[in-house]
Amino acid sequence: MLKVYSAKWCPHCHQTIDYLNDNNIEFEYVEMELQPKQVIDKIVEINGGEDWVVPTLEYNGEWREGKIYNEKELYSDLKRMGVPVPST
Repeated sequence: MLKVYSAKWCPHCHQTIDYLNDNNIEFEYVEMELQPKQVIDKIVEINGGEDWVVPTLEYNGEWREGKIYNEKELYSDLKRMGVPVPST
């Protein structure tokens, strides 16, 4: 299942989650501020080693680093990761 590493205060996370919900894409929400050190360290690594950035996505070992919300880019990245997405 798609995991969305997110933060409740993040507007790009809210937009990403809205997109997933609007397109009936199942996901697990992971609140970053409640995660143990090993999860935070992994998200920092995925995002270049400086800090954790949200929303970071993971699906079957494929990752998408944290990015500002862009619907077309999100759709393309989800497709690349193998997430079942509706046709545009």
